[in-house]
Parts: sequence; structure tokens; C-alpha cells
Amino acid sequence: MRYCFGIDIGGTSIKCGLFTQDGAVVRKWEIPTNREAGGVKIPGELAASISEVMGEEKLTQDQVIGVGMGVPGPVLADGMVLLCPNLGWDHINVRVMMEQMLGVPVRVGNDANVAALGEQWKGGGRGYSDMLMVTLGTGVGGGLILGGKIVCGSNGAAAEIGHIVVNPEETDRCGCGCRGHLEQYASATGIVRMAKKRLASESVATSLHSFNNLTAKDIFDEAKKGDEVACSLVDTLGSYLALALSHVAAVADPVAFVIGGGVSKAGSILIDAIEKHYNDNILPALRGKVFRLAELGNDAGIYGAARMTLEDR
Repeated sequence: MRYCFGIDIGGTSIKCGLFTQDGAVVRKWEIPTNREAGGVKIPGELAASISEVMGEEKLTQDQVIGVGMGVPGPVLADGMVLLCPNLGWDHINVRVMMEQMLGVPVRVGNDANVAALGEQWKGGGRGYSDMLMVTLGTGVGGGLILGGKIVCGSNGAAAEIGHIVVNPEETDRCGCGCRGHLEQYASATGIVRMAKKRLASESVATSLHSFNNLTAKDIFDEAKKGDEVACSLVDTLGSYLALALSHVAAVADPVAFVIGGGVSKAGSILIDAIEKHYNDNILPALRGKVFRLAELGNDAGIYGAARMTLEDR
């Protein structure tokens, strides 16, 4: 039996997993992310943790196919991590560093792309070699998988769908400084932003007035109860997200769209809102896509990272 490691590096903690080559989890653990001095100690501490587990599991280097890593920033094909503020890294080739310390092959990718690969392998996108994962959280992220492999782009920024313009008439600015981006409507903060603007500008009867600190979950919960304003907000989110996905489909033509992130916990009401609008402005040949909810949750990153080590096998 041979094994691989999947690593998901976050700003607070590093999630780690040991897998068999067919994707069975042998062991999961976490270590804190040491961001002191620009994160210079992260590779060494991570390598030490992996080596410790190899010793405990009595694994030799020959039994380890490789170590896959997802990091929160753009990554070039050679493992060079570009600016990564959450870790303090700036142009660090973490692949080379880790290979020197561990003596096994290492693969590195952007965390959103890696999570998408995890969902394609063992989650909501399994069975579909061409798929886009959309992550709806505080912001909107994406990961594109074609032919079972991550599409990175020339600068490691492919599938940043949160910054597709869906409303050129928007006057508020996105966090990136531009206007009318998908993230301003389809993220958790985006739907709350829309709700607050509507509640402030209109005299409407809605249960949303009763929440002192309104959240995206509150809006979806009230929509499920039939509140008209909440239903309208969910419909607006669905229409903008469907529009962005139709743009992606016109370029990449994936078979499936997998929706993850905190907002996806709303469940089928979210999928229904997207499907309702998706076919409105799309070529007939691009209709009939599969829409699925993500299934792996916070483990998608370690699954995808482990899967990267198997791509050439």
C-alpha cells in the first residue's frame, strides 16, 4: 500500500491528512500556523509534523507518493507562491523547500482550486471530470477543473469568479476596489448588504426587521418560511450567480457546478434559485448543467491536496 499527504494551509491553522492512494483517510490532524517573521518557520514546522506522522505510522519515503499543499494565494506551476498576505509569504518556492526537507515529491496549488479538486475527487463533483466549484462565504471564490486537472491560468488566478462584473450600474465598490462584482451580491456579506439597503430605503413589511445583527443564514431561513422580501433577496442572489456561471460556461463548458462555502449550507433553496435563472441567457448547447452542493466541507482542501499527488499516476 502507498500513501499521500494532503495539506491545507490557512491563516490560523494547517489542516493535514494522510490518505491511501485510493482516497481513504488514514489520519487527520492540525497544527497552528506560525506567521511570525513573515511565516518563515511554516515549511520547517510542517515538514517536521509530517515526518513525525510518517514515523508513527512506520512509513518509509518509498511508501509516500507525495505531499500536496493548498495555500491561500496565487501559485505558479513550479510551486512558486506569489504574494500571500495571510501567511506573510512573497515569492517563496515552497515546493522546492518541502521536497528538500522531506525527500518526497511535493505539489502546491491555490487553496480554492485545491478544494475544487477535492470535491471533484470525493465530494459533490465526483463523476464529473469537467466542473467548476463556487465557494460562497465572506467572499466568492472559484476553482475550475477540466479533464480532472486544476486550471491555474498564467498568473495562478483562473476562476476568480467573484470578480466577474454582473451589474455595471452598481455604485458601491467591491472589496477589490471595482464595482458590480458578483461578490457584492452572492457572498454572505453581499446578500446582507443588499438586504440592509432595501430595508433602509423601502417601507416594507418583513420579518427581517426583527434581526439586530442580520446574517445571510437569517435571510435564507426567513425565505424558507415564505417571507417575501427574503425570497426576493435569495432570488436576486440566484440571478446574479446564474449570470456569472453562464459566462463561465460560455468559455469553459463544464458539466457540473458545485456550490460550497458557508452560504451553501442553506441547501436546496440556493440551488433552486440558481437553476431558475441559469438558462435565461445561455446558448442551447450550454443548458442542462448539473448543479450540486459541495459535500466535503472543511476537508475539501486536504482531499484535493492529496489528489494532486496522484495526477500523473
